Amino acid sequence: MSGRVADRVISTMIRDLNLAVAAVCLLFPLPAPKAPKVEAPIRLHPQNPHYFLWRNKAVVLIGSGEHYGAVLNGDFDFHKYLQTLETGGLNYTRLFAGSYVELPARSFGILRNDLAPAPGRFIAPWARSSEDGYAGGGKKFDLTQWNSEYFSRLHDFLAEAARRGVVVEITLFSSQYGEPQWNLSPFKPDNNVNGTDLIEWKKLNTLENGKILGYQEQYVRNMVREANAYPNVIFEVANEPWSDRPVLADVINPYLFTGRDQYPNSVDLPDELTMAWQRRVVEWIRSEEEKLPNRHLLAQDCCNFRYALRQIPGGVDIVNFHYAYPEAALLNYGLGTALSYDETGFLGRSDDSYVRQAWNFMMSGGGVFDMLDYSFSVGHEDGSDRDANGPGGGSPDLRRRLRILSEFFEELPLVGMSPDTETVKHAGGVVTHVLSNAKGESALYIDGKGPTQIDMRLAPGEYTLKWVDTGTGASSTETFRHTGGDRVIHTLEFHDGLALRIVRR
Repeated sequence: MSGRVADRVISTMIRDLNLAVAAVCLLFPLPAPKAPKVEAPIRLHPQNPHYFLWRNKAVVLIGSGEHYGAVLNGDFDFHKYLQTLETGGLNYTRLFAGSYVELPARSFGILRNDLAPAPGRFIAPWARSSEDGYAGGGKKFDLTQWNSEYFSRLHDFLAEAARRGVVVEITLFSSQYGEPQWNLSPFKPDNNVNGTDLIEWKKLNTLENGKILGYQEQYVRNMVREANAYPNVIFEVANEPWSDRPVLADVINPYLFTGRDQYPNSVDLPDELTMAWQRRVVEWIRSEEEKLPNRHLLAQDCCNFRYALRQIPGGVDIVNFHYAYPEAALLNYGLGTALSYDETGFLGRSDDSYVRQAWNFMMSGGGVFDMLDYSFSVGHEDGSDRDANGPGGGSPDLRRRLRILSEFFEELPLVGMSPDTETVKHAGGVVTHVLSNAKGESALYIDGKGPTQIDMRLAPGEYTLKWVDTGTGASSTETFRHTGGDRVIHTLEFHDGLALRIVRR
């Protein structure tokens, strides 16, 4: 057979084979390729909205993180930071979005402050202009132009946090606290080329801030659009909105002779000008999300310490407290939404104080605990900075102990759990907080030192007790049969708090 004839024969065979394959495909079409699975954003658990539904599980959020400047500080290696959170078993971090920045080594006495970039290293959401003169170093900002470097870092941060199972609360605004921080604000007219109004800093986060309001709206709407695709995002309106314009609502200790109405004894709320502005920000967020595929949870910061809200602010899902007492959770549990201890870290360097705060709040019905961890700083993104660094603490050991708390909650049937004031009748020399469900399962935190005895009221059944030392994580179990009524439980010896899970068969 000649070469040409052979080529024609082969071509004919290939044509006939292709026709045959096409016919088979028509009769038995191949399945269409599956679209990539889109992950649902974290949300309140529909069966128990005090907790969260995240990746098909009921969860609480526990964090111990850097001082909120991971994206806006150009020198901070957030890849190493997020890896440290994941390997430490933590699933939450806060992130200031860039409308507020602090002074290096000056603001709040924090010496190595992630939220205070070195001169010229503040990466803001807005692009720099060609005009010199920003108070923090470099060119002034142009509030009509977005900064591609910032949003590249933001997307990288949110995507990696999602891969590592870390939920990110994006805080859009903050109080200014005084002239030093206001002098660095991109909204101050000296720091931009847009002719914003020269206002008193206490009016920045109000509706009486002149042209700034329009730039704030553009910023919020753009942040909402940029973060919409990420399932691990929670928005917060503003950090500590009461601080610039406080209204005294209560005092913690009414018997103080001096400083009775001052921090850290005062319970301050935002004034009405600030509340009206916050309502406007909520409207911007919600109206922008109506145009987008995803709706994210929205948190609003209430106050320091504790306060019984009259109602949940409209459009808000999570109520945040700072430096919270357990009563902040107990007083507001009936609101039927998630309650967050969203910041602590001004109580010295001892890990014990913060671990106790975390257990007491979470075992009172809280859904989130987060603290400022000053062992994270530029060059120590693995949380290894152990030199004194401001008013708080933080350490690898603290994060290890918070992991014990997180793992304790992972074992609980959260959907049915709620605060319980009936099971424990008396606990000598200690303070207890209890969660329980209708099946007779309970979890206790015993704050103090022991051993001690706990007088309890239990239904009939066979019980398994699991003791967990909140300092070491060591655990032990015991079992007993109970005919119903009162039961005395003798604890193990403990020094840094003790947790107990009770399962009834």
